[in-house]
Amino acid sequence: MVGSTHWIATASAQAVLERGGNAFDAAVAGAFVLHVVEPHLNGPGGDMTGVFVTAEAPSAPRVLMGQGPAPAGATIEHYRAEGLDLVPGSGALAAAVPGAVDAWLLLLRDHGTWDLADVLAYAIGYARDGHPLLGRVSSTISMVAELFQDHWPTSAARWLPDGVAPAPGTLVTNPEYADLLDAVVAAGSAAGSREEAIDLGRATWRERVGQAVEEFVGTPHRHSDGGDHAGVMTAADVAAFEASYEDATTVTFRGYTIAKTGSWGQGPALLAACKILEGFDDAALDPSTELGAHTILEAQKLALADRDVWYGDPAADDVPLTYLLSEDYAAQRRALVTGSASHEVRPGAVPGRPTPPVPALRTEYASSAPIGSLPGAPTGGAAAGVGEPTVEAPDTPEHTGATRGDTCHIDVVDRWGNMVSATPSGGWLQSSPAVPGLGFCLGTRLQMTWLDEASPSALVPGRRPRTTLTPTLVLRDGEPVLALGSPGGDQQDQWQLLFLLRVLVGGYTPQQAIDAPALHTTSFPGSFWPRTWTPGGAVVEDRLGDAVIAGLERRGHVVTRAGDWALGRLSAVTRDPATGLLGAAANPRGAQGYAAGR
Repeated sequence: MVGSTHWIATASAQAVLERGGNAFDAAVAGAFVLHVVEPHLNGPGGDMTGVFVTAEAPSAPRVLMGQGPAPAGATIEHYRAEGLDLVPGSGALAAAVPGAVDAWLLLLRDHGTWDLADVLAYAIGYARDGHPLLGRVSSTISMVAELFQDHWPTSAARWLPDGVAPAPGTLVTNPEYADLLDAVVAAGSAAGSREEAIDLGRATWRERVGQAVEEFVGTPHRHSDGGDHAGVMTAADVAAFEASYEDATTVTFRGYTIAKTGSWGQGPALLAACKILEGFDDAALDPSTELGAHTILEAQKLALADRDVWYGDPAADDVPLTYLLSEDYAAQRRALVTGSASHEVRPGAVPGRPTPPVPALRTEYASSAPIGSLPGAPTGGAAAGVGEPTVEAPDTPEHTGATRGDTCHIDVVDRWGNMVSATPSGGWLQSSPAVPGLGFCLGTRLQMTWLDEASPSALVPGRRPRTTLTPTLVLRDGEPVLALGSPGGDQQDQWQLLFLLRVLVGGYTPQQAIDAPALHTTSFPGSFWPRTWTPGGAVVEDRLGDAVIAGLERRGHVVTRAGDWALGRLSAVTRDPATGLLGAAANPRGAQGYAAGR
């Protein structure tokens, strides 16, 4: 079974399963297709995180770490010297070292069964022969067309071949990227083993990408602050990165084990919210009721406050994650949930540790160029190409915050019991100028770091930014039963929490849980430039109902209605260990996600 955010990726992954490949072969094939068919939401120059289990070790969830670090030249001093008080939201100064491709190839080498050429054939085919352009890709290109024409000529050459955005449904190609993938495959043609061939392909990828990036980003170009800056990434930065595996971080909730990334991702915030909520009665855990929606929003605020104060790359600074996820600490946090909405950021204290500073709390941000006046800025004041991209419909003129922070996702389970959930992101076409010879651009994950030495998420060379990418795996009695995830930046885990509560507590089927009305809080500093917040903010789908929404407002929530079908792009796969029966579910919003299997 496969569930993903694009039907072509789902179909490609399912084709691999039909031909005898396992879940890892299928996930890698589908992920490379996502780079091609959803270029406004992810790209080869971006990053990814995954969580998986193998049929041989079903009780041992592992994390696939594809989050690249800050380049060696990415120092706070350098950025301040450029006149910046935040890492920009677009442009090469926001780029972490690309990590997605190396991570996918590592997973294929160690846990897949197919040869590299066969797995990449799907992506190469769609890049060379073409695929129908999504309407949202066309509208995204139109939104940033002025930016491309005036400041990013390489992106204009790539996406505006006739001076205008290609119309939806146009057959578009990416021959440069197809050539690069062909070179990656060819590098291993004389290898003595499948594994050696993949490693040779990884080396070729690093060499070609690193050289092209270093040659290009040294030229100043427009960033989201309205200024022109040169990037700092070098070939040595790209060559030094290798993806890796880590043990998953887990907690128990209602008899299930939930597995997430470590504190270099936001995943533990979902675990913290689960532990806070576990002490409430089931009646307080139904997101479709006033009480449930309120309780969940308040628990999310507390978990996200700890995320923003305590989480960071533990390689650089010990993060007290065991304490933050403990039963005793959850009980302390639970006691802070009252009947009224909090308008504060309330991180907790850790015994024997000074509490790091709360990030700057801005409801507005004034840069050297007002956001709405930046080249290509859409109506509503959100700068083009910054943050994680949105998937708002072209006829939605105002930026509601409903879909801020979007990307891609894929889940796969096979007949042997291998299961993987992965969230590829970054390197979307509007994040920075296209790099000549590669067919794609760099990502912007460093905007999640702070230019503040005291923060656990401070910008430090070699340190991973605290990513929002956060897939989920659920186990019961030592067996995987559910893999899920969603695009959505700061909302990813918030929407996944609603799904988990509805499935694990409320008895919903996965598809019913995905279809149900969604909501999230914005009452915390955003992870993306310009890092503003809405005190007490709650964004809800109108289908939650007038009575529930009015009740939330009476409790003090500052509610934004997002429309009936606006929040979340969840997908999931399931497995019943007792019968071996598999399932899948996908998001109907946007008429793009797809689940398939047999």
